[in-house]
Amino acid sequence: MSHVDLGDLGLDRGGHLLIKQALSTVPVGGVVQVIGRHPALPVHLPAWCRAQGHEVVEVGPGGGRVRRGAAEVGRWAGAERAGGPAPDGLVARAPATWGLAARGALVEAGGPTFDYPLDRREQVWADDAPRLYTQAAAAQWDPATAIPWDAAVDLPAEVEAAVTQVMTYLIENEVAALQVPARFLAKVHPHFREVLQVLAVQVADEARHIEVFTRRALLRGPALGLSTVGGQASLKTLVDEPDFALASFLLSVMGEGTFVSLLKFIADHAPDPVTAAVARLSGQDEARHVAFGLAHLRREVDHDPALRGRLAAAVERRHSALQHTAGLNAEVHDALVLLAAGAWTPEAIGRGHDRVVALVGEMDQGRRHRLKMLGFTEGEAAALSSLHTRNFM
Repeated sequence: MSHVDLGDLGLDRGGHLLIKQALSTVPVGGVVQVIGRHPALPVHLPAWCRAQGHEVVEVGPGGGRVRRGAAEVGRWAGAERAGGPAPDGLVARAPATWGLAARGALVEAGGPTFDYPLDRREQVWADDAPRLYTQAAAAQWDPATAIPWDAAVDLPAEVEAAVTQVMTYLIENEVAALQVPARFLAKVHPHFREVLQVLAVQVADEARHIEVFTRRALLRGPALGLSTVGGQASLKTLVDEPDFALASFLLSVMGEGTFVSLLKFIADHAPDPVTAAVARLSGQDEARHVAFGLAHLRREVDHDPALRGRLAAAVERRHSALQHTAGLNAEVHDALVLLAAGAWTPEAIGRGHDRVVALVGEMDQGRRHRLKMLGFTEGEAAALSSLHTRNFM
């Protein structure tokens, strides 16, 4: 029989920890001898044992004997394990009573319920989520050191104005790309913690993009460029979308996927190293966002093929809502032409225009490819891609 000597230590000052440790070394039904000199021990020992589901075999002024009870007895009666800590421990639907408990924890019965609308695995999960979070966490970059802010940037006024306009356009689009995942963060059940982590890093990525685009826009001037009604209307349809699957599809698969091409274009034709760096690094982040959106939507479509029809309807609905808007800011289009031209000759401007046309075609091909990854036919993908907003995002 195991025993523990509390000396003068009472249960009110931590003595119960020594008893718990001793009980953990004996099997259920095993007995631990408890001795001690604290005057309240004969009262505190039985009370503590009742609360913990253990049995006091005998008690006296100098202590007593305690028989270990089963784990499901006492306070933890009705407790349940919240799945397993690893991804293979996920459940199909996480109960509201698990609340904020860590996945794999033993959850005491009788706790509060939490309202998490996104509580089903098929709504949010992607098998790549753990890998994408690890990759995203490792790939975080510091705007203060990753961008060569002290590099020489001495551009003609018209070129600097073009860069400022493009950066202004990128800022408002990245604000929308930040707000969409932020809206859903608090709606995802914590049981799917890797999804929470991916979305949280995505929000942090967009915040960093907004910072560097703003800093580049103001690097050589006091004011930003233009924001149009058409651009704002396009982004509002993203911010207002209440369905997680549809919002993820419109933002990540259609919009951010298109932006990956745009940012690569800006990096390739940047007139200075600062512009090139902010576009290149931001594009790397956006590619991860697209990967997660595709991964979880592919899983959801496999589980519910009817989702494909809802995704198509979302594109058509958005196109209908925006068909009377101007689309891409004309100043942004002209700025992209100028950046791609690299010079003010008719031949260069013509080349710049052709490169922007080629960019639009590349964006279309990218959207078609991602749509086919979700199970759309070639014809369906082409039709849906053609309906994507002219504002790119």
